[in-house]
Amino acid sequence: MRTTVDLPEDLIQDAKERAARRRVSVSAVIEDAMRASFARDVAAARSIVKLPTYGTGGVRPGVDLGDNGSLLDLMDGTE
Repeated sequence: MRTTVDLPEDLIQDAKERAARRRVSVSAVIEDAMRASFARDVAAARSIVKLPTYGTGGVRPGVDLGDNGSLLDLMDGTE
């Protein structure tokens, strides 16, 4: 499919150089780059882990998620 996109000149130049080194078309280089980018997006989306929550949800009263020191103390049982 033919389409037109506007890309920065330096990016086009890099694509042309890569195409010449690989002896393929600039279109093939751009296609490979897009497929790799989309695959990374899919892999990143799959790596998101949903952690189970218990109770009514939310944090325990008095817990400040922005205070790493007190969170560590709480996890260590020193608080």
